[in-house]
Amino acid sequence: MDSTLVTSEAFNYLERNLLRKRIGKIFHFFLIFSTLFGLLMLSVLLIDVAIDGGPWLKSQIFTNYHSRFPEESGMKSGIVGSLIVVAITGLFSFPLGVGAAIYLEEYAPKNKLTDFVNLNVNNLAGVPSIVYGMLGLTVFGRMFDLFTPDSWLVNVLRLPINEGASGGIILNLFNLPWLEIHLPFGRSMVAGALTMTLLILPVVIIASREAIRAVPSSIREAGYALGTTKWHVISTLTLPISMPGIMTGMILSLSRAIGETAPLIIMGAFTYVPFLPESVWDKFTVIPIQIYNWITLPQEDYRIHLAGAGIIVMLALLFILNGIAIYLRNKFEVKW
Repeated sequence: MDSTLVTSEAFNYLERNLLRKRIGKIFHFFLIFSTLFGLLMLSVLLIDVAIDGGPWLKSQIFTNYHSRFPEESGMKSGIVGSLIVVAITGLFSFPLGVGAAIYLEEYAPKNKLTDFVNLNVNNLAGVPSIVYGMLGLTVFGRMFDLFTPDSWLVNVLRLPINEGASGGIILNLFNLPWLEIHLPFGRSMVAGALTMTLLILPVVIIASREAIRAVPSSIREAGYALGTTKWHVISTLTLPISMPGIMTGMILSLSRAIGETAPLIIMGAFTYVPFLPESVWDKFTVIPIQIYNWITLPQEDYRIHLAGAGIIVMLALLFILNGIAIYLRNKFEVKW
């Protein structure tokens, strides 16, 4: 082989390698610049919010309801409503999301139907939140108008129901008040929580599937080698090991649910609620809607100062809930 040709190929290889390294350094610098720029803009926004809302962060924010006097306005009902709605959302989304992930990853056969379900789950994770608001209003808030007193379904089934105050009906189970079911759900916290569950469920499923898939197959094979059942392997080995990843997905999903406004506005949450909810069927408001209401008011004290204080409260609540979830995730993490 000609030595001149070998030298030329080696030179070209070194030149291409040097070019790749230069491109890699440029891309690395671009990523660092993008990260620092994003952090800088976030810091500027947080500092601006702290300057505007910090002096208004007083006790009345937590103890008072909304008032026509800015110095007396608070977001007590919004804070309580957010906590309850997020708690109910977690109760719905965790078993549904993790259960769906276990089935799709461990039990579902590999066929066209499964591929279709996987494709739709991935697509639903990117659907705008306002679409889920319209879906929640139709399905949970109104239930297609099937449970109104003059509905054909009510007349055909002759349900033992009473008219509700909101124009719907109330179904009493065993004559126990805490087992009442309001149909339709209307503008209640249950309807809001179910709407938020629809919003975050695809993300929970995807994160849970990735966490379950990351468990080494040798762990499962070791369980099967001991003669145990598939469900026992999943419940005692796969789930405990994958729980940190599942909890991470839940934390990110609930963090999104805390700050969402559009779905709840479309679904029918209230901007002014001067009382605390006594049951999950009561009217409610949440912190983002309270902030949105203040921003729309013309007075500067509402639009800038009280809204800034509300944003600080929402961020603090978000950090606290995330900290608790991260603590629980680390506490129950199985190391192997």
